[in-house]
Amino acid sequence: MSEITDRLPRAAAVPLRGILKLMRIFVAFGGLLMALTFMAVVIIRYGFAGNLFAYEEWLLAISFWTFFLGAALAAERKSHVNADILGVILKNPKLIWWRGLIVYLIELVVGAYIVYWCYLAVESEILAYPLWERTTALQIPAVFPRVAILTGFAFMNLFTAIYLTLHIIDGPQPSSSESDA
Repeated sequence: MSEITDRLPRAAAVPLRGILKLMRIFVAFGGLLMALTFMAVVIIRYGFAGNLFAYEEWLLAISFWTFFLGAALAAERKSHVNADILGVILKNPKLIWWRGLIVYLIELVVGAYIVYWCYLAVESEILAYPLWERTTALQIPAVFPRVAILTGFAFMNLFTAIYLTLHIIDGPQPSSSESDA
């Protein structure tokens, strides 16, 4: 399937395209930053017998954002790993459509539940201010990676909702043998 924004109204597609572009840039930058950091750690540690101070603390926060934005981008492309055996077995277009509807509904309900719990985790961190849980050396608040988790799951759920809506709008597609007749 083509990019999700191709099927949306312009008013929704334009901001979503911008957000997706920023997410792709951040994921690419985050991956590069992680690789360069680990390269620097190896060089400093084994080449110069030194240590890069507290790199794991800030890199952990960046890793959370990179991982969860990457997961949201995978959801947007429908490229998450799945074990959908029914998609291969079913041939009837109506059964395929109903299977898709049920799968999207389950994904949406489970996703909404996860987003809710992520929200509660972020809310509890914010309410604990100024006694935030922080990393040891750099004092990075734990709310930073938790917001990454919430953001990633929220986008995954948004994309599921969009795909569910498009699936309902499209309806069952006739098989090639039915359309030839």
